[in-house]
Amino acid sequence: MTVSIAPARTDYHHPVPLDTQFAPASLPALLERTVAMNPQAPFLHFLGRTYSYAQIHKEAKAFALGLQAIGITKGDRVGLFLPNVPIYAAAYYGAMMAGAVVVNFSPLYSVEELSWQVGDSGTRVLVTLDVPELYKTAAKVLEGSALETLVVGSLADQLPWYKGLALQLLKRKQIADVAFGPTIKSWAEMIPAGQPAPVDVGPQDLALLQYTGGTTGRPKGAMLGHDQLSVNAQQVAALNPFGNPTGECFMGALPFFHVFANTALLNHAMVTGASIAMVPRFETRQVLETIQRYRCTGFPGVPTMFQAMLDHPDLAKTDLSSLKVCISGGAPMPGPVHEKFEAVTGVRICEGYGLTESSGVVSANPYDGTRKRGTIGQLVPGTEVVLLDKEDATKLAPAGEPGELAVHGPQVMRGYWNRPETDADTFVEIAGKRYLRTGDVARVDAEGFLEIVDRIKDMIAVGGFKVFPSVVEDVILEHPAVKEALVIGVPEEYRGEVPRAYVTLNEGASATGEELASWLNARIGKHERVDQVVVRESLPKTMIGKLDRKTLRAEVL
Repeated sequence: MTVSIAPARTDYHHPVPLDTQFAPASLPALLERTVAMNPQAPFLHFLGRTYSYAQIHKEAKAFALGLQAIGITKGDRVGLFLPNVPIYAAAYYGAMMAGAVVVNFSPLYSVEELSWQVGDSGTRVLVTLDVPELYKTAAKVLEGSALETLVVGSLADQLPWYKGLALQLLKRKQIADVAFGPTIKSWAEMIPAGQPAPVDVGPQDLALLQYTGGTTGRPKGAMLGHDQLSVNAQQVAALNPFGNPTGECFMGALPFFHVFANTALLNHAMVTGASIAMVPRFETRQVLETIQRYRCTGFPGVPTMFQAMLDHPDLAKTDLSSLKVCISGGAPMPGPVHEKFEAVTGVRICEGYGLTESSGVVSANPYDGTRKRGTIGQLVPGTEVVLLDKEDATKLAPAGEPGELAVHGPQVMRGYWNRPETDADTFVEIAGKRYLRTGDVARVDAEGFLEIVDRIKDMIAVGGFKVFPSVVEDVILEHPAVKEALVIGVPEEYRGEVPRAYVTLNEGASATGEELASWLNARIGKHERVDQVVVRESLPKTMIGKLDRKTLRAEVL
């Protein structure tokens, strides 16, 4: 029995039928279509400067030509190590115009994390910004990896002229001293005049490697094709019940490198002709000012963003009347936050669900009309799910019982990059269809509303980011005093969860939890930092001697 439910038409509350199908296309082709409709329509608003669709399209084509000039061909990987800045969009679509595969990297990555993923993906070109922290990390990776070319964009050049001038004159310390040369090129150098050579890029081609933890171990690159990304953007667009989508303006506080923002913001806006009022990072006052200035109509975010807005003194004096809906994803939405935000602002929050392996979005509560708090809503059109037995994924869960959520749909990834051996654990075949195992345990009600009730995966959800315990454990085990380590997520009011490390020490070694936490946090990404390290005499183990994270979690939570 599938739970994909095809509920009665009156029970499906999104604006189009559940079985609606969408035509796959390459993302550059969809961008061409949108530009042709209205070239001068605003695409990106950035700190007081507006970029039209025509401007981003022109710069993307120029970047494609620049990549071709340095030998990038179809299938090569081009990495983006960027916050939310306008050149992200130009680099993203431009790399795809050249036939390249984009690889997203978090600006929070340490040198070690970035270097490993650059190597694993085979990234040849990396695009970053002349912000000291980003440039220094990227430059070190260039020195110590197979990366061939580093492209460095100027933040000042993307700002309104007066802000760019002020940055250059008054805040020089906020601009990196870039050592341009044969392997480090400026963004300006990479966008020459002229037209790129045409490349046959179709829906069937690979578009994006998006790294995720999958089910276990080191992060893996989810292979997302143009077909999967283009369809998921159209699935999300189909949820809009408000009429002409070209008039929408989305608050762009979610980082574009995250799959949620990649689909629900960037590609969603692009396929509909909407605009995005973007900020380089989430800063509450700036977000509130941006919503008011650009009359934002939609705000995809993670729960911590909505909590931060509630906590900010400027909320009461901010005009949020333009907002039609906020969409929460990335982590479970706490009930009290949900209720208080709606009561204080009068703006509806709709919780949804997705994962990297599904291009971003699987389900969402309807933006208007019937919705159910505490659920992840109904499936986006064209999607099917089943509930698998929690102990045996080859079987369906007993009728009426929760089970592991498995997803089938046009947005589901091809598989993991260079990891064919993971397919057996990642996918399951039911009634001749391939379903993606999510690792999350769900139940479904009679109307097809889904509720996540547990999770199988060990990943920790920190304010919408996924932290992989094994990665943090690998780092702390490098400390000479540490013998064993387990990392689990513990509840935290603001971020939902935060990593905490539990360790034993080598015989004769001496180290306090505070010392170990300080040592560890200096060597990992900001989102991975632990709230404390707990030194113990022993850690729980299974009968065969394997460290037992599940038992530890039961002991301490």
